[in-house]
Amino acid sequence: MFSDAWVVDAPPAAVAATLVDLEDYPRWWPQVRAVAKLGPDTAWVCCRSTLPYTLDLVLDAVSRTPPVVAVAISGDLDGFARFTLTAAGTATRLDFAQEVSVGGALALASYAVRPVLVWNHRRMMAGCRTGLAALLSSPG
Repeated sequence: MFSDAWVVDAPPAAVAATLVDLEDYPRWWPQVRAVAKLGPDTAWVCCRSTLPYTLDLVLDAVSRTPPVVAVAISGDLDGFARFTLTAAGTATRLDFAQEVSVGGALALASYAVRPVLVWNHRRMMAGCRTGLAALLSSPG
């Protein structure tokens, strides 16, 4: 399970609108390399953080309505990711939770190198925090 929390200087409605627009993620989240809409509630997402490994994922919307924005994840990983949004004055607190698993030989490798994968995930989430804050603080 991965978790993180931070505050963005934007109201929950603006944060939620940004998070549910998966096709726009590559514009502000550097580790999200490509997104293709597969259906009204489904998208293919290609991610790559610091490690030289690209993840091919399929995300299915579970909730698009604040306070919870969540997706089911399949592909190279299986599980879920969820942002819980809470008003914090004029800003928004984001509580992120992700629980995923991998199968086959990759599962054994992931167990052996878990500290490196945790570090890599932190780098990915740092890109999310920075990009989301920059996007939501920019005029227009």
